[in-house]
Amino acid sequence: MNDIMSEHIDTSKFVHIYSNLPFRVREETIVVLDGEPISWNIAYVEIINNTEKGKEIFKKLVSLKIIDE
Repeated sequence: MNDIMSEHIDTSKFVHIYSNLPFRVREETIVVLDGEPISWNIAYVEIINNTEKGKEIFKKLVSLKIIDE
């Protein structure tokens, strides 16, 4: 199991930020992973479902200081 999959992420901070965003902003790109633009909506689905991509997105958001760890 790689490091990303074995990490536990606290989604509460992401959900708090996401839930306070206007609906139109949720469609905007927040990160790009492997050349693929990721919107707030896509990030939400991936993070809430605890997917490998969701963990990568979360880690990227933390590194960009969009989410405090």
